[in-house]
Amino acid sequence: MSSIKDKKIVFVGGKGGVGKSTSSAALALANAQAGYQTLIVSTDPAHNLGDIFHQQLSHEKKKLDKNLWGIEIDSTQETKRYMNQVKENLKGLVKSKMVEEVHRQIDLASASPGAEEAALFDRLISIILDEKDHFDKIIFDTAPTGHTIRLLTLPELMSVWIDGMLEKRQKINDNYTQLLNDGEPVDDPIYDILQARKEKFSAVREVILDEEQTGFVFVLIPERLPIIETEQAIEQLHQFHLHVRTLIINKVLPKEADGKFLEKRRQIELNYLRDIDQKFAKQELVKIPLYEEDISDLEKLNVFAQHLQPLTKEGAQ
Repeated sequence: MSSIKDKKIVFVGGKGGVGKSTSSAALALANAQAGYQTLIVSTDPAHNLGDIFHQQLSHEKKKLDKNLWGIEIDSTQETKRYMNQVKENLKGLVKSKMVEEVHRQIDLASASPGAEEAALFDRLISIILDEKDHFDKIIFDTAPTGHTIRLLTLPELMSVWIDGMLEKRQKINDNYTQLLNDGEPVDDPIYDILQARKEKFSAVREVILDEEQTGFVFVLIPERLPIIETEQAIEQLHQFHLHVRTLIINKVLPKEADGKFLEKRRQIELNYLRDIDQKFAKQELVKIPLYEEDISDLEKLNVFAQHLQPLTKEGAQ
């Protein structure tokens, strides 16, 4: 079985409320303690990383602990930056009297469905391509399941879209070449921008699809809905050749938890755990106990991280 411990890039996903951000932070801490230079990146709009580490994080990497850095991507800020980049790319390509209207249309587009995800993915691409040679491990704490699936399948969808756009631009350029330019190829800055974007998408798509480099972890708890959602997510990602090989089963009742209420709860939970073992027989399963207290500081996070040592490699010191 392909283990997550061998991967340079790890995406952590799961249903909201199952402890995904805590699991991501603990996995990053475990790798950092094993001696790996580790970067943890939150793409979840409901950021928790800064709260977990009791530090203010931003879109620039910040040191959190020995061998450990963190980034929180602000989707609103990234959308604004992304749209400003689009405006910049169009500078000189649009007649001056049309600039104001074009900018207005771009600003309207920033509020349209998918704009935020496109901007977020653009930042994710930059982090992967710019930072993968500077860190041993990059761990992405992603938004709840549906958002994660859309984010991870964007390289495939955007590549198809850009190929279509390039084909259209090429036809237009061929027509202009024949009609207006005496057979000499015309300069087309838009085509060049699209081509550069395609190369960037292709590079990151190659990384994400490479199972030698990239792995996917889902976090769930032993309850009916998280099990169903995880099963569906694994199937959807599989269709895009993205294979989830590891599951973190969080908040499992420990043996020492007692009382009639908890005993009844434990019996129900045992059925769900058996269900998990059957449904996810092909995945590596790591079970994390339910703690008495919230994971509210680095000391408690370190206890959590000890359970994730099977997902880290020792000897990087």
